[in-house]
Amino acid sequence: MSTKPDTIKISASQREEISATYADLFVTVKGSSVVSGSEAMKKAKEVSQLVDELTRFGIPAENIHLQGVNVETSSGVLLKSSSASYRLRVRCDVLGQIADLLDIITSQKNATLERIEWKYPDDEAQERGLELALAKAKVKAEKVAASFGVKLLGVYDFLENTMDHESAMPAFFAQPAAKTRGVGMMAEPNLGMDVQHSKTIMVNVEVWYRISEF
Repeated sequence: MSTKPDTIKISASQREEISATYADLFVTVKGSSVVSGSEAMKKAKEVSQLVDELTRFGIPAENIHLQGVNVETSSGVLLKSSSASYRLRVRCDVLGQIADLLDIITSQKNATLERIEWKYPDDEAQERGLELALAKAKVKAEKVAASFGVKLLGVYDFLENTMDHESAMPAFFAQPAAKTRGVGMMAEPNLGMDVQHSKTIMVNVEVWYRISEF
């Protein structure tokens, strides 16, 4: 029957700050007519107005996706006069354009920005964090072993845990923009949200090192 060798348990952590590389903006557009499929991008007046503004600004048409259409009817019967809510996802590859995109979206009378999802290179940051955390654990293990007068013989067991601080936070929701306009002037959009594009992940490791006998 095998027995567990003499070990010491070492814990170490590494904090990594990650900047987003792109973002998805989720927008709801209230339409006065019902158009389904890809035709909605051109034939639903309110949607096409927003799409035209975005493409004119420089967002590629392929970065604007119609995710769903919700028909609004009080009678339960679909009529030509029924209105609809169109859900769009707009991909922003250049984060420096975010502020301008928010202005475009929130200045549209029938458009509401629901949320922004920031996209990060998580795998790269996690690998870097793991490498640094393991290096810290090894240095700490060598110091502990030296203080006990023993030698490190190898690794007996290992656990890794990564904590994403942003995953525990609520999504960023925007309030509808002010729609009141006077003659010759446009109301400033009220974003009602924080614009940020970085997050912190914490890589934690626990390593059981085999050691020589005391």
